[in-house]
Amino acid sequence: MLKKRFNEINSEFSKKKILVIGDLMLDSYLWGSSERISPEAPVPIIQVNKVEHNLGGAANVALNLSSLGCEVLLVGLIGTDAEGEILKKLLYKNNIDFTSLVESVKRPTTVKSRIISQDQQVLRTDREIIDDISMESNEELNSIVSSFINNVDGVILEDYNKGVLNTFSISKIINLANAANKPVYVDPKVKNFDLYKNVRLFKPNLSEFRSFYKKNTSLEKDGFDLKNNLNTDILMITRSADGVSLFVDTDYYDIPTNARSVHDVSGAGDTVIATFTLSDLCGATPKESVLLSNFAAGRVCEEVGVVPINLNMLIEMIEHHDKL
Repeated sequence: MLKKRFNEINSEFSKKKILVIGDLMLDSYLWGSSERISPEAPVPIIQVNKVEHNLGGAANVALNLSSLGCEVLLVGLIGTDAEGEILKKLLYKNNIDFTSLVESVKRPTTVKSRIISQDQQVLRTDREIIDDISMESNEELNSIVSSFINNVDGVILEDYNKGVLNTFSISKIINLANAANKPVYVDPKVKNFDLYKNVRLFKPNLSEFRSFYKKNTSLEKDGFDLKNNLNTDILMITRSADGVSLFVDTDYYDIPTNARSVHDVSGAGDTVIATFTLSDLCGATPKESVLLSNFAAGRVCEEVGVVPINLNMLIEMIEHHDKL
């Protein structure tokens, strides 16, 4: 029964075009091994034998959407540097429209570099500027969104607190989308919680929710308070292994997770918002969209590293649970 309903929903995936706006990152991995300690300091020497680059942040959300078969337009900011060129090549390889990226000579491309020895992460370095982007870049971004908003089916705002989504840009984008009658789906950071008003979906995790909303009476009551304050259609609070709390209209649901085995949770949140948004735009109910996004997140958590969901993986997960 579930598979039949999913077939109806995913038959519309390729007909949708989604605008993803947010903080772009390049995830770099240096793989190697260590057999000795440095004579210069008490640290291991890693003999690097492989270097990998992956799409991160809002770019990973775009990757999940593209892997599910829909058309994606990505808007964000990168530097005029080698890492920015690598990121653009990865976007091109994965059929993601990046022609409207803002390129800055004053800010580097955000890069998260992980050094891994014997399959264990030993060090991570972050190269980034997290201040709000300049007013000039804000205006350029706003102009880009304005020119494309009528040609997309929905908008995802992916906030990693790196400056692209800020006091100026958030309200501008939401107002543009609402005026064009395009639903907005938000994956927020605590800093900007109260700016995301009048959207279709607001999706914090439990830790973020509690950091912002400190009354801590009951999750159900506090969730409805936040939902009403933001005037969002749907509030989804992800609770890691404990599943999802869903607030729709006046209804509250606790929906368990659907992971079979967990190897790596990296990128699961990106998979959730991508799958939910696409399913919602294709006629799924909020409960169906959560169920599908739970299946998708559970499936990618079975992989090592950040892996996007695709239709075959999601169908396999649904068939497995249909048989239970």
